[in-house]
Amino acid sequence: MSKFAVILPAAGRSQRFGDQNYKKPFAPLADRAVWLHTVDRFANRSDVCQTILVIAEEDRESFNLKFGANLAFMGIDLAIGGAERTDSVAAALERVSDQADFVAIHDAARPCVEDRSIDAVFAAAAKSGAAILATPISATLKRGDGGKPPVVAETVSRESLWAASTPQVFRRDWIVQAYAARGSAPATDDAQLIERLGHPVTLVEDSPLNIKITARRDLRLAEQILKSARPKKPAGGVNPFADDDLWR
Repeated sequence: MSKFAVILPAAGRSQRFGDQNYKKPFAPLADRAVWLHTVDRFANRSDVCQTILVIAEEDRESFNLKFGANLAFMGIDLAIGGAERTDSVAAALERVSDQADFVAIHDAARPCVEDRSIDAVFAAAAKSGAAILATPISATLKRGDGGKPPVVAETVSRESLWAASTPQVFRRDWIVQAYAARGSAPATDDAQLIERLGHPVTLVEDSPLNIKITARRDLRLAEQILKSARPKKPAGGVNPFADDDLWR
């Protein structure tokens, strides 16, 4: 069985989130921090050999106070990120275990990814070397003219267009090489770096429920998604961790 290391970037500035008290990965969602829900999607998988959470240096002290016990209990490694997302992923790549054949990079602010989507993208990556979750574009697309206010310059064909999401999963040697060769050219996702090396990246259709927390209003939708996916309590039983601060 192929082994996967999972990198969860959470070092961004969350400028669009609109909350002075929390960055979006650490905001409360259904009584737990967003990033804890995200970790849950990978924590008990037999094919995941390592999980690395990446945070900003400015958050290190407060994060350790609030969540240090979670890291120890759940066996999660911590990396300190940089100014850009690629800097954060690069820092995590330096900590990837030698046991890992593949590296999966998943936004810490995407807590609603489905197990079957993870299964599918892991399997596709194991077969082709590189695969990402994405959804086909169904909306009508307009290109603006750049004015203020903009007006429509043209209607863009949506044929064969996909919106990329995460996890994005790659052979370990490919993603390490891609980051070593990234230079100063900007990249909007990790797959773009793999594409520059000439490797094909398989598209795996994702669920529309795999939302990314961007603004505070997204928390309400994410909570409803998680509630609908949460298994029912067994008859006569309780969740032993329901009131345990370690899991909050």
